[in-house]
Amino acid sequence: MPELKWNANLYDDKYAFVSKYGEDLIGWLAPQKGESILDVGCGTGQLAAEIAEYGARVTGMDQSPQMIEKARAAYPGLPFDVKDVRDFTYGEPFDALFSNAMLHWVDDQEAAIASMYLALKPGGRLVLEMGGKGNVQEIIQALEEAMWEAGCRERLTGEGWYFPSIGEYTSLLEKGGFRVTTALHFDRETPLEGGMEGWIRMFGGFLFRLFSPEETNKIIARAVELLKPGHYRGGAWYADYKRLRIKAVK
Repeated sequence: MPELKWNANLYDDKYAFVSKYGEDLIGWLAPQKGESILDVGCGTGQLAAEIAEYGARVTGMDQSPQMIEKARAAYPGLPFDVKDVRDFTYGEPFDALFSNAMLHWVDDQEAAIASMYLALKPGGRLVLEMGGKGNVQEIIQALEEAMWEAGCRERLTGEGWYFPSIGEYTSLLEKGGFRVTTALHFDRETPLEGGMEGWIRMFGGFLFRLFSPEETNKIIARAVELLKPGHYRGGAWYADYKRLRIKAVK
């Protein structure tokens, strides 16, 4: 799992689309008044707060202290905890778990699934969305090509995103005890308010852990140049997002 230090203010300012697109996922969750719901990977807490508006008792958790600090400041009436999805517990199980745009950062999926399973009541539901197979594939290819040209591709670490197919992830969930009821893989081309360079630095900065600032700047600039013909039009940048959305029951 890559070590990430999020700029929570910039995340809300330039990358609010992460939460915006997650609003539709709340429809899959269908929160009910009085239910206990855990937002797994809650970020700055916006979707947790929206779920709470349905009358549910919502708790948010995220591995990033920076995100949790921002969530607590923005929504002081809700509980938020710094916890790792691969190994977390709560005193009482939840009626439902909700996760938007977080699980593709996790390296040990079986550990995460086991922890989520234990956190649910029998019959409880898990609703998630994450990057699916082929997500930002063209951006990854451009970065790798730029690294090859710079002669430093071998320094790219094995850390990275996890973008599974429907079959791959539903199989993992079923192996972990869940019954998958709905699964959907779809394209979602996404406009990038912060630009392509900003997106790479925010979400792909971990790729450059072994690179100097000068090398990083050169590689990102070249990748942006390679991406421009297919991803920049009408004055805006777009990312080739592909999403995986699943509902499963314990």
